[in-house]
Amino acid sequence: MYILLRWAVNGLILLAITYLVPGVVVESFYYALVVVVILGLVNALIRPFAILMTLPINVLTLGLFTFVVNAFMFWFVSTIVKGFTVADFWSAFAGALVYAILSTAVSYIDTKAFGEKPIKS
Repeated sequence: MYILLRWAVNGLILLAITYLVPGVVVESFYYALVVVVILGLVNALIRPFAILMTLPINVLTLGLFTFVVNAFMFWFVSTIVKGFTVADFWSAFAGALVYAILSTAVSYIDTKAFGEKPIKS
């Protein structure tokens, strides 16, 4: 049940980004939920490989190039989901940054308010 709640909250965060970042459009809450799932899969499967391939430039920039990789992952998901549109790279950069900040803030608030969630087996 907790995962479904986090999924819905991340979908709401993605909908909020459409109002905060010009150039990022999500047509409905349904598409926001689809984007959250696909973004999670892309971040779990493709992003580690992208980080590994860009490791030299990431080391040179002291990790700041990770923001660029995150922006490309965000932009890539917009090419997969038709109800999710990102206008250009800078919109993707800002959208990924705001999404990461808001998602981290909600996780922090959740952890402080309700404590760590036990993993049930």
